[in-house]
Amino acid sequence: MPINDTVEPAVRNSEPARGSAPVPAEQKQSTVKVVRAAIVGTVVEYYDFGIYGYMATIIASLFFVSENDTAALLGTFATFAVAFFLRVPGGIFFGHIGDKYGRKNALSWTILLMVVATAAMGLMPTYVTLGVWATAILVLARCLQGFAAGGELGGANAFVSESAPAKWRALQTSMVNSGTYLGSLIASLIALGLTSVFSHDQIMSWAWRIPFLLSVVIGVVGIWIRNHMEDTPQFKELEDKGETAKVPVKELLTSSGGALVKIIFLGALITGGYYIASVYAATYLQKAGGQSSTVAFLSTSLALVLGVITLPIAGYLADRYGRKPVLFVGSIAAVVLGVPMFMLMAGGSIWQAVLGQSVLFIAVSVVNGASYVTYVEMLKASVRYSGLALGNNITNMALGGTAPFIATWLIDITGNRLAPAGYFVFCALLTLGAVFFVKETKGIELRAD
Repeated sequence: MPINDTVEPAVRNSEPARGSAPVPAEQKQSTVKVVRAAIVGTVVEYYDFGIYGYMATIIASLFFVSENDTAALLGTFATFAVAFFLRVPGGIFFGHIGDKYGRKNALSWTILLMVVATAAMGLMPTYVTLGVWATAILVLARCLQGFAAGGELGGANAFVSESAPAKWRALQTSMVNSGTYLGSLIASLIALGLTSVFSHDQIMSWAWRIPFLLSVVIGVVGIWIRNHMEDTPQFKELEDKGETAKVPVKELLTSSGGALVKIIFLGALITGGYYIASVYAATYLQKAGGQSSTVAFLSTSLALVLGVITLPIAGYLADRYGRKPVLFVGSIAAVVLGVPMFMLMAGGSIWQAVLGQSVLFIAVSVVNGASYVTYVEMLKASVRYSGLALGNNITNMALGGTAPFIATWLIDITGNRLAPAGYFVFCALLTLGAVFFVKETKGIELRAD
């Protein structure tokens, strides 16, 4: 089995990292628990972060009052994008904590802040009650979400990769990333359930708050699990030797700047492409494809299920055949299929909507399955959390958070319903180009220095 009750296979199958002593088996915690803690926390974070996007059309009516529906939707997506700009300072902040004081400490705080921000959204008054102040409070809560999310995914991958056997490192990190899809899937299903159970008037009156308040329930579980974890053996070793970086982000930029640039460009498809194929696609199917909200959320939910299935398969293939072949196949598929799949999504029939979105999302998931393990293996332990967080969040800021806004804007200024396909293909091309500059890292030991 790829995931074992202990991480002793890492000792049997490979030599200790250069310059580091092996950690006694009794000091190691179960990789099942490590992966579970990472997945649960990531599910909570991405449920909280994604529910805003899936509720975009409702939020537009409640907080961005405008006679022009497109203008209100653009305001909603602009607020969606603002949170991504806060992910960069969030990544630097939590990267500093994670590299200097421990992965566990940083990850515990990210989930707590995210739950607080999302619950606040569910309690706040709407535009009708407070006017523009309601919009301002929403933006502030969204910014806090972005700041917290900045430290989540990179830290979770660092946490798992440093405990995983080298033989199954890609598979186990891909399972962490499945937490992002599961979180988004739960958010999509909740949004679907909301529109199916309640009338439009009930949703606009009070039921829209339910998805945001549910964050408290699932968040408590995630916080409890993470608080009962130990830090990774590699970080403990750095701490014991007094070799943690004084200013991790400074050391990252001076010693691993090239790796950081590669991470930024490699992540184009799994950030920009992800938000186009999931969060924005739910709106696109309604606006351009003429689908009901129920069909749009069902299609998105199915795409996310297929993504959850695809991720570990891609991770397994990356462990068996290498990181680069998987990255090549996924990014080339996205380039070739981007426009045809958007044509299907705009075609008007349900089967076209489902097939088009699902194929796009599978292509993104193939790349995602091999991406984070590649990032991890390019960085040394003392700056690994910071490098993962900063690189991922710069790409998210530039291409991910702005994706729904840009896609909506492109259709508005061009009048062409297929304009978002160009953005999707652009992101895929950036990733494809970056793959040529990455060395194969399959089977290597994680760098300690």
